Amino acid sequence: MDFAELLLIAVGLSMDAFAVSVCKGLSVKELKGRHVLLAGLYFGGFQALMPVIGWLLGYRFESLITEIDHWIAFVLLALIGGNMIRESFSEDEELNDDFGVKTMLLLAIATSIDALAVGITFAFLSVKILPAAGTIGLTTFLLSCAGIRIGRAFGARWKSGAERAGGLILILIGLKILLEHLGILNI
Repeated sequence: MDFAELLLIAVGLSMDAFAVSVCKGLSVKELKGRHVLLAGLYFGGFQALMPVIGWLLGYRFESLITEIDHWIAFVLLALIGGNMIRESFSEDEELNDDFGVKTMLLLAIATSIDALAVGITFAFLSVKILPAAGTIGLTTFLLSCAGIRIGRAFGARWKSGAERAGGLILILIGLKILLEHLGILNI
C-alpha cells in the first residue's frame, strides 16, 4: 500500500470524527483552544490506537484466513463505508457541548471502531502498522481540530457530505484491494 492510498484511508476514517467535531463546534457557546485540542487528541489518539489493536488481532489469525483476506478487506471496508454513507442521511444528531472525559471517551471510541476493522485488514495486507497508525492518527487530529473550528464558523452544512465522501473513499479502496487480488486490476 502506497502513501497516497494510506492517506485516502486516513481521510476516510477521519470523517466520522470530523463530523462529530463539526457538531461539537456548533454546540459550544464560546470556542476555546482547549476544545480544539481535546477533540484532536481524543479522536486522533483513538484513531491511531484502534488500527494497532486490529492489526494485532488480524496478525494473530492471519495464517487461518490468508486465502480470503482480500474478500475480508473488501467486505469490512464496504460495510464501514456503507454505514458511514447511511449515517450521513440521518438527521438525529444531537448537539452536546460537554467536553468531559466520559463524553469525549465515548465519542472517540464510537468514531474509531471502523479503524479497528481497518487495522485487521492492514494485518492481512502486511501494512507496516506504526507508520499507518501514525498517519491515521495525525490526519484525524488535524481534521478534528479543523472540524471544531468549521462547526463554530459555518454550521453543519458540510457534515453529511463529509461522511458520504469518507464512506465512498473506503468502499472504493476496498473494491480496489479486491480487484487487485483477483487479478482484474493491476495498478
